[in-house]
Amino acid sequence: MATLTVKVVEEITLNNNSYNSERSLDISSVNEIVKRIVTISTTETGLLGFATTSATDLSKSYLAGQFDEDDVRYIRITNLDSSNHCTLIFRDEDSTEFAIKVDAGDNSGGVIDTMHAGGSALTVSLNDLVDITAQADTAAVDLEVFVGSA
Repeated sequence: MATLTVKVVEEITLNNNSYNSERSLDISSVNEIVKRIVTISTTETGLLGFATTSATDLSKSYLAGQFDEDDVRYIRITNLDSSNHCTLIFRDEDSTEFAIKVDAGDNSGGVIDTMHAGGSALTVSLNDLVDITAQADTAAVDLEVFVGSA
């Protein structure tokens, strides 16, 4: 087992004042890493799947793999395309979904038209994540997927 260290660094100076920040998170008990670059087309495609170790439906195909839901400690998905965005769709065990846009390049669109979820207010009751699918907008994109598991 090892410890995965994740760092987020922000560096900016405005009006001669530095607003830099660095945060670090240590995730212990990681002994498996998957790091892949996968190509996502404009058709919704299985990216990551999650199931219990006793799951019987392991026949689904996911480009970056299928993982034991109890063991996943960290997931990072990065759009490597310089001009085309993609959409990630997260589905839970009740088949409830939400989608989020992953911009390419400079994220110049802000948060306009970046997510979609159910049309009514949520009553929060957390469920297990079943899978993440992906779909490119107008042309295929490469996604870098990094998963750390116990």
